[in-house]
Amino acid sequence: MFQSKKDIIYVVLAGIFITNAVVAELIGGKLIHIGPYVMSVGVLPWPVVFVTTDLINDYFGVKGVKKLSLLTAGLISYCFILLYFALKIPAVQGAGLVTDAQFTAVFGQSMWIIVGSITAFMVSQLIDVSIFHFFKNKTGKKMIWLRSTGSTVISQLFDTFIVLGIAFWLTGKMTTEVFITSALAGYFVKLVIAIALTPLIYVGHALIEKQLKKDEVDH
Repeated sequence: MFQSKKDIIYVVLAGIFITNAVVAELIGGKLIHIGPYVMSVGVLPWPVVFVTTDLINDYFGVKGVKKLSLLTAGLISYCFILLYFALKIPAVQGAGLVTDAQFTAVFGQSMWIIVGSITAFMVSQLIDVSIFHFFKNKTGKKMIWLRSTGSTVISQLFDTFIVLGIAFWLTGKMTTEVFITSALAGYFVKLVIAIALTPLIYVGHALIEKQLKKDEVDH
């Protein structure tokens, strides 16, 4: 089925990438407090998406990232379609069962979040890829942390403001002041998580290199 260990590595990274992206969409409607600020809990899985993006970038290049980004956007759209029909189908009435109002309260918000996220996702991925390869061309195989963290710092800024702007500000669920403070809070949390996950980039590189060397020996 797989031609090499590199194919398996791509599938594993793609699985992590897609799972975190889709989960982020489904949980994005819940707002939480970070100190005095409000942010969507959906921001939590996104640093993992960007870390995975950087690993795919390093070993599979721009084409590998773009193909996976388009596939993920398509799957998120598929979730949007399923949610749309699920919201339209009447629920069974009865004590202890989930009502239409409860279901809509949870998943109805995800509809606009998905629209905002697809837009933000594609824009931020293009920015991430461009900045990543800019740093890589300058530093070669050195300073992995710079191309990884540097591309994430900038791309997540756009991602955060775009998704909140479409999902909450344009829909009137947030005032301009709350939108700006929430976006900054969410961006800061993403940034902290992304920096904290930087060692995983090196772990990922080490594991991938080990598997690729085994593949070379086997062939």
